[in-house]
Amino acid sequence: MMSRSYTNLLDLASGNFPAMGRESRERRRMPRVMSVPGFLTEVDDDQAVSVSSDNPSTITTDRMIIVANQLPLKAKRREDNKGWSFSWNEDSLLLQLKDGLPDDMEVLYVGSLRVDIDPAEQDDVSQNLLDKFKCVPTFLPADVLAKFYDGFCKRQLWPLFHYMLPFSTDKSHRFDRTLWEAYVLANKLFFQKVVEIINPEDDYIWIHDYHLMVLPTFIRRRFNRVKMGFFLHSPFPSSEIYRTLPVREEILKALLNSDIIGFHTFDYARHFLSCCSRMLGLEYQSKRGYLGLEYYGRTISIKIMPVGIHMGRIDSVMRMAVEETKVKELKQKFEGKTILLGVDDMDIFKGINLKILAMEQMLRQHPKWQGRAVLVQIVNPARGKGIHLEEIHAEIQESCTRINRVFGRPGYEPIVFIDRAVSIAEKVAYYSIAECVIVTAVRDGMNLTPYEYIACRQGISDSESCSNASDPKKSMLVISEFIGCSPSLSGAIRVNPWNVEATSEAMNEAISMSDGEKQLRHEKHYRYVSTHDVAYWSRSFLQDMERACTDLLRKRCWGIGLSFGFRVVALDPNFKKLSIDAMVSAYKRAKSRAILLDYDGTVMPQNSINKSPSKEVLSIMESLSADPKNIVFIVSGRGRESLSEWFAPCRKLGIAAEHGYFLRWGHNGEWEICGKSSDFGWMQIAEPVMKLYTEATDGSSIERKESALVWQYRDADLGFGSSQAKEMLDHLESVLANEPVAVKSGQFIVEVKPQDVSKGLVAERIFSSMDGKGKQADFVLCVGDDRSDEDMFEIVSSAISRNILASNASVFACTVGQKPSKAKYYLDDTTEVTSMLESLAEESDSSPCIQETGDSSRRQVSVQVSLI
Repeated sequence: MMSRSYTNLLDLASGNFPAMGRESRERRRMPRVMSVPGFLTEVDDDQAVSVSSDNPSTITTDRMIIVANQLPLKAKRREDNKGWSFSWNEDSLLLQLKDGLPDDMEVLYVGSLRVDIDPAEQDDVSQNLLDKFKCVPTFLPADVLAKFYDGFCKRQLWPLFHYMLPFSTDKSHRFDRTLWEAYVLANKLFFQKVVEIINPEDDYIWIHDYHLMVLPTFIRRRFNRVKMGFFLHSPFPSSEIYRTLPVREEILKALLNSDIIGFHTFDYARHFLSCCSRMLGLEYQSKRGYLGLEYYGRTISIKIMPVGIHMGRIDSVMRMAVEETKVKELKQKFEGKTILLGVDDMDIFKGINLKILAMEQMLRQHPKWQGRAVLVQIVNPARGKGIHLEEIHAEIQESCTRINRVFGRPGYEPIVFIDRAVSIAEKVAYYSIAECVIVTAVRDGMNLTPYEYIACRQGISDSESCSNASDPKKSMLVISEFIGCSPSLSGAIRVNPWNVEATSEAMNEAISMSDGEKQLRHEKHYRYVSTHDVAYWSRSFLQDMERACTDLLRKRCWGIGLSFGFRVVALDPNFKKLSIDAMVSAYKRAKSRAILLDYDGTVMPQNSINKSPSKEVLSIMESLSADPKNIVFIVSGRGRESLSEWFAPCRKLGIAAEHGYFLRWGHNGEWEICGKSSDFGWMQIAEPVMKLYTEATDGSSIERKESALVWQYRDADLGFGSSQAKEMLDHLESVLANEPVAVKSGQFIVEVKPQDVSKGLVAERIFSSMDGKGKQADFVLCVGDDRSDEDMFEIVSSAISRNILASNASVFACTVGQKPSKAKYYLDDTTEVTSMLESLAEESDSSPCIQETGDSSRRQVSVQVSLI
């Protein structure tokens, strides 16, 4: 039987998966370190509470748990065919990054193995790897592995993240929900292994790459306060590409359960932030050089840091290549030739054939290189069952054969195509003799080939084994502008790989350049590569992860939502959800009450097309304002005409329109003008500016009020509208610098209004009026949802100390939505606001006011209710 968390999180029917769960549960569990007592099945249960300080830690030092698709291990079957032998994969980035972590930090790995382990051997292998390597293997059933890796990862995510849409008529490239289910299940199995070893109070979790993008939700769902980072090693596509993915929001929300999300370049980070903005409505902020996304009270840091290489590993491999005389052999083989080198995986996005065609073009346009220039193209075996691999391979072979037939001669082949697994020592030997490295990938995450080449061209450190160790070092790079390392290598010749002619000219320029220029470019590149190595990268990521996690530890956290809508809400300890019972109790005790309410987004949903109040809202307002202990105001940014018309049935309801420029104490009262200035000549300056932006921004409009101008872009493209709003804000502030107005941005609006008008001043005026009549309010309810309401909350919070409220007043400043606010309380949405007001209305005395003897005037009401 599968755990409830799995069935809830998937929210999908999957007939095959429960059988897998039974099989895995029947196996013997390996020992594990946990701070929660019990078995794994208990930990998986949805009803288990999140780990907190109530569960004492068994480990006092920080540990790092690195989770990736594959462990940094090599596996080989023993010669007697009894068991396996394992060793570290020295070329694995996951192993190399340990150099940047503190020496006393224990590092554990969770991931799968590259080999199939018989189920009967899995327990012994698991125990062996944990004891000797601190590795915890995740064993995926064969059918899940095929659908997870070769299916969803390689046929769905990999092409999409490299800007390839499934336009082909081949149905295998289209979205398949069974592959998505397998992807989620695989992430679930990785999560179960993390649970076996995690100590949630002390451990850091660092998740790597696109294979495990929904893993953060599993972990955060179980451990609300765990310290967790994610790094994406592939590109992240633009929002126009990413939005075609049917599970786009599920993946975005899962990634946002991390504390920090890392990317190689700003372009990739920018695309991710754009997706969050367009699909989730989240806007990023930059604070002291750090990018962050506010998400339900948590700040998710965005880290931009390209990964580096392990200089020590390159140095040791170069020594190995010298000892094996590989460098000497290659120099003899290609004596008198100028070597251009390409080292790529067999992949549709590496642009290998484009490089070969550029070589052909160079030989045609610059015949001097015929017989002299050689392109050595090393192709690493494909990592999985990618798309169109057979067609790409055949195309490359055909091009190589044709070019060698046309330009080849005895003892000379212009294209040397190495289509086999090449040892790292042999690859380093080729780096050492190459005059130039060519990378023409049409899209790639990082691509460390240029870094490795630069390090190899520098030579072995402190070497006496190389006869030319003291020779000037030089190197040249021709690289695609679409790869992650391109921005870091300013001395490289950047090309658009699709432009074969331009690439061929760049190749000619690179090998024709003077030695002095090559040396200068090499020195510049080597300084960067040697200082920004893999240790620098991991150290920087850990430091930012520690900083990102610190803020969360100071807040109250709890999880809400089902499936991939799950998220952790983190709020200041003093910021609480409004208790209706406590407020109603204070309301009943009070003798003089003031209630201030915003309209749009508070009692009226923002996305409602019909903006007039419902009969329910009108009934509640009538009941509240009819209570002789209440003064009730609606303080809104809307104009007085619409508000007056909508709330005409509420005879005693006060209205403050246009943020308080106009104020009326009841339906029969006169409109008061609260603004000091009645000169609106500035509108003739501001309105033409707004019209310019309205014409240029489809979906935007201008609302002209009596005292203000509002430009709204709610129906425009979110990204463009936001950009135009920022530009307009600067423009208006410039042309209105000498006018008595304030230019402010709000939720999808830019507003120009008189300087001396705000909702805060409305609240102060109401409280002061009550105080002047000897009826200081001893109960205040103030509810709003946007930036303009923060002025009101600020006045309310200081009103008691300023003696305009009773010293024993019960004050309830409440914002709508869980977000940073000057209010101390919150309600989730307008539905809860309406329900809360209804509770107050039920306790209100709405009987007719008593007539005074000999006077037709009604007794004065001692409490005002204001809707702001």
